Amino acid sequence: MSPHIARQPLDRRTVLRGLGVGLALPLLDSMIPLRARAGESSKVQRLVAIETNQGILPQYFFPQGEGKDYEASRYLELLDAHREQMTVFSGVSHPEVDGGHSAEKCFLTAAPHPGRGGFRNTISVDQYAADRIGHLTRFPSLSLAVGTKQSLSYTQSGVQIPGEDSPSGLFRKLFVQGSEAEVEAQVAKLRQGRSILDSVGDRARQLQKSVDAADRDRLDQFFTGVRELEGRLLKGEEWEKKPKTSVDFPMPKDYKDPGALIERTRIMYDLTRLALETDSTRLISIYIHQNTAKPNIPGVDTGTHPLTHHGNQKEKLEQLSLIESAQFRELARLLDGLDASRPGGTSLLDQTSVIYGTCMGNANAHTNNHLPVLIAGGGFRHAQHLSLGGNHDYPLPNLFVSVLQRLGVEADTFATSTGTMRGLESA
Repeated sequence: MSPHIARQPLDRRTVLRGLGVGLALPLLDSMIPLRARAGESSKVQRLVAIETNQGILPQYFFPQGEGKDYEASRYLELLDAHREQMTVFSGVSHPEVDGGHSAEKCFLTAAPHPGRGGFRNTISVDQYAADRIGHLTRFPSLSLAVGTKQSLSYTQSGVQIPGEDSPSGLFRKLFVQGSEAEVEAQVAKLRQGRSILDSVGDRARQLQKSVDAADRDRLDQFFTGVRELEGRLLKGEEWEKKPKTSVDFPMPKDYKDPGALIERTRIMYDLTRLALETDSTRLISIYIHQNTAKPNIPGVDTGTHPLTHHGNQKEKLEQLSLIESAQFRELARLLDGLDASRPGGTSLLDQTSVIYGTCMGNANAHTNNHLPVLIAGGGFRHAQHLSLGGNHDYPLPNLFVSVLQRLGVEADTFATSTGTMRGLESA
């Protein structure tokens, strides 16, 4: 047996781009979906993960006191209507995630040292869940963006999924039925993907004849992964032929104004709620990207990024607080809408874990510890402030493990987690 023949395919990643699937021979065991139980509508759990990229002023976010008797901060007061449905964390971070703004890409992956040369990202928690339960809905996941075409979502191979930043494009994707020709064209693409999988499988079967027992075990895993991916492509064909859900909602407009930060955020939140209400997907990430554009907020005369370098100047702090307060009002509006929606007689918020946070604990100093993060909904026991850090920040990936388990995904670990989130229990 030639060692070159055996080694080359096993070390190389095979990526099928444009079809929403990926194969990685050494990682097949973690690609095999674990079938989550699709229960009644009132028992289904969902995830919305939101990151705002320029930090959140800690002095206006973190509350005073711990447990259920905490005193709400300026920003948390804006969410007071949902205090009983929300848990606030302090003293949490992603272990070994550093690099200031470089950490933005790691909010849902927790991949260490993003600022170093040769960095390669890892799978994000939404995509980890999508690999396992995404087949239950028309869209396995949605990766949404505000002010950018990037996203928080990364595949098993660490490849970023492009962000959907067009409200009208997202609306058409979710709710506008394509013509017969467009549907057939998409079905043809999916069938082409199955053809490519057949070719890859044939090559692997040829390889199986010339490898040792350990490598044959890996190839057996590979074949299992191929069969699962074939099943997903078949399921995609089925979805293409089913009519999309219609909604009583006007076609949203796209904002060309670079200052329309809050307007873009609001419509993306509205479409998020609609996507969950119609069970078009159960997994959504939203990347709110702010830079130098001045947002359309009274009292603000410069962009978010310059204001984050405030040097504790009162005027800059107040303007930044106006921007962040506006964002928390939009978050409150999203939570209001989810709570008011009652599919199966149960609050949609109780069925949706909404994670909101940022990659920087202090944007002025570009630090990546002591991150402002909260979770609302999801059927957890809430109404509390969990102070977890002590002398060293507590692993934020533990929250992802807790949420994965609520989603019905069999997961004991994710990234650098050490278990589930201490103090956060299911109701």
